[in-house]
Amino acid sequence: MKIAFLTPEYPHPITGSSGGIGTSIKNLAIGLLQQGHSVRVLVYGQKEEGVFDDTGITIQQIKNVKLKGLSWWLTRKKLECIVNQLYANQEIDLVEAPDWTGITSFIQPRKCPIVIRLNGSDTYFCHLDHRPVKWMNKFHERRALKKADGLLSVSQFTADLTNKVFGLHKKFTIIPNSIDVDFFNVNGKNNDQQNLSISSSPVIARNEAILWRGVVGEDIILYFGSLIRKKGLLELPFIFNAVIEKNREAKLVLVGKDVPDIVSGLHSTWQMMQELFTPEAMQNVSYLGSVPYPEIKKQIDLATVCVFPSFAEALPVSWIEAMAIQKAVVASDIGWAKEIITDGVEGFLVHPKEHHQYANRILELLENSELQQKFGIAARKKIVNTFSIEIVAKQSLLFYEGIIKSK
Repeated sequence: MKIAFLTPEYPHPITGSSGGIGTSIKNLAIGLLQQGHSVRVLVYGQKEEGVFDDTGITIQQIKNVKLKGLSWWLTRKKLECIVNQLYANQEIDLVEAPDWTGITSFIQPRKCPIVIRLNGSDTYFCHLDHRPVKWMNKFHERRALKKADGLLSVSQFTADLTNKVFGLHKKFTIIPNSIDVDFFNVNGKNNDQQNLSISSSPVIARNEAILWRGVVGEDIILYFGSLIRKKGLLELPFIFNAVIEKNREAKLVLVGKDVPDIVSGLHSTWQMMQELFTPEAMQNVSYLGSVPYPEIKKQIDLATVCVFPSFAEALPVSWIEAMAIQKAVVASDIGWAKEIITDGVEGFLVHPKEHHQYANRILELLENSELQQKFGIAARKKIVNTFSIEIVAKQSLLFYEGIIKSK
């Protein structure tokens, strides 16, 4: 089978920075390759046209068409021509696209099936953030869902809420995001932690700066992901303030891209966060900025507890990465969370606004290494059995085969 993914992002130096959608596509593409199928990734919004190979995955860069008032239409028609040509040349059998901004809303391929996988549309996230959505985005996202030949969702919560916000009654097949469980494992952890020390003062670093690393036995609380309001980053300072009141030795490490705040209009969520920490807490905070993907695993290895106080997700890859490395997790208890973590079994679930309760769960884990290990072992087992790229690739292939036959 020859599968194509249409996406605005893909994690590769040539195509630029990428978020969760790009990472989930790459993970699935690797799984499909391992099953003996071919994969082409069509990355639109690029600065130049080009085709290159990424360890067996064909990456095709596509420039958007620029013409005031008609860019959205002309770009979609350009993508339609590319899909039709690839299908006519028997280079692809099916295209999968994300729901974000409804890129396939006016793409009308002659015969090639189009599948949409929900990772959270703009309309979906605006609903969870309690803010207005752009009418154009909602229009395209709804139209794309109505026209698709097949519909997938990474979580049941996302499927149900998507139907609600668009006033639809569509049936979605639930297939979660996946990770490489062999890469995200606990092997070599001791080697990673040898001869590493922690700075006595706060470190506010970027890619080029010295990364703050911990040592075995220190109470390191790790958050990794974008620094953005919807992921609870404006709640995390209050949570950590409460932790510091009872554990002066705890350290908070933040890894990820600093994002402008869409509500206040301020250019840096990190700057907003710094004003919310107490002086005592701020002394134990380290922000590393964005780091290379392999470095994320090293930071997870060094952590005692991983925290994800998010308000808006579909099925976050970061959570399952931490769980695969057997880390104790304290995460949000909203919607999708219970499809990943059973509270008190693989981790703790707490509402991000419950600052003291959230802090108490972190403290409970910091003080109990046996509970850390218990959660970690259960978490790893769940990830291997449910979220590995091999399992998710097989589920996706069965779905694709059904769509192609029906088309």
